[in-house]
Amino acid sequence: MASSRKSKPSLKAIPGAAKPIGLALSGGLDSVVLLDTVCKAVQANSNKPTEIWVFHIHHGLQKPADQWLEFCEKLAKKYQVHFDFRLLHFADQAQGNIEARARAERYEALTDLCVEHNIEDLLLAHHQNDQAETVLLQLLRGSGVAGLSGMPLHRANSKEGHQITLWRPLLNQSRAELEAYAKEHKLKWVEDPSNQNTRYRRNAIRKDIIPKLEKIQPGAIANLARSADLLAQSQTLLDRLAELDGKKILQSNQLQLAPLLTLARVDKSAANNLMRYWLKLHDLAMPSQERLESWWKDLMLVKADSSLEWQHDGVSIYLWRDRLQVVHSNAGQWIFQAVPARSELLGLPADWVSKAQEQGLIEESLRQGAEKIQIKPNTPRKTLKNLFQGSDIPPWERQAPLLYINDQLIAVAGVGTSYPHLVSTGKRVLPVWLEKP
Repeated sequence: MASSRKSKPSLKAIPGAAKPIGLALSGGLDSVVLLDTVCKAVQANSNKPTEIWVFHIHHGLQKPADQWLEFCEKLAKKYQVHFDFRLLHFADQAQGNIEARARAERYEALTDLCVEHNIEDLLLAHHQNDQAETVLLQLLRGSGVAGLSGMPLHRANSKEGHQITLWRPLLNQSRAELEAYAKEHKLKWVEDPSNQNTRYRRNAIRKDIIPKLEKIQPGAIANLARSADLLAQSQTLLDRLAELDGKKILQSNQLQLAPLLTLARVDKSAANNLMRYWLKLHDLAMPSQERLESWWKDLMLVKADSSLEWQHDGVSIYLWRDRLQVVHSNAGQWIFQAVPARSELLGLPADWVSKAQEQGLIEESLRQGAEKIQIKPNTPRKTLKNLFQGSDIPPWERQAPLLYINDQLIAVAGVGTSYPHLVSTGKRVLPVWLEKP
């Protein structure tokens, strides 16, 4: 029965449970049960009061989405816990895999809420059936051990220096057990009509495949979840093997090309494992076997000191100077930092910069070609190309953001500020390119 000890999530499994915790609430059966059991567990542990924040993500993809938001807010009031939500916008619902986009943005929004409210532990309501569905989906995609490991019981995440651990306390509970618990405790929840639409692969597996598997093999759901756990253990061993193989290959989160190719020629499976482990360290998705093979082909044919660029999972992977490295986009903005009055640092006249801001004379731009700037005293202006080469700056950083004031090139990210515009006295500011996390 779901009312047994097994059916209740235990906060004892969560380090620092006395700290504020977050809980993702969709309004569906699983998250409502999670909220009820967590609140009761907190009440039972009155000597360690725990502040609970309930987070709801409004996708706007269903007509009753506003009603779900209202339902969740009322439920939070009933349990006397804090409540906050985020509204997501999907301008083009026909573009790409809407399921994957919604899932990715939901996690992003939940992470933002955790950062805002200083939450270190976030509880998710995934259960055993979800795990079984995930394993089957990954199997149909031809995933390897990492994909077939399914969803972990807990996983560390971080943003803006804020460490967050995602927990799934219901992962060993079946949906049938959750339904029994909800009926016993007279809980109410909402139903998402899109869950009945078998056009979505996960729904098709849930409605058509799993019931047939349960008829063929009773306990199929639990068995699939158990297989995921065993595969997760195997993946841990594969990661250890990658660490051993990568001792002379993986340096400063970069892969040394020569020893990597040597490993690939001797043991391709070990090299594939190391490549996947490296991507995992960068929190990147696992590549398909076809993509991985195309990468190996590129690496085997590349000439010494040549460069390569691959696009993968929203980042660029570069081969430069015989090293593979992951490079994120350099999105950001220019800011002006005040120079302390007693500092000997040079800076731009603060009044001049302020007036330029008021008159709209400050612009950001990317390289067009042939730009020149003087960044040192007693030296001529040099082209950015020469400055980049002289500073040994990688090619992907040479498309640096430029700062113009009154149509004059004032600063180049990663290079410096125009020396003739700097002063040593009075109120001063320095332009700094601040990358977005």
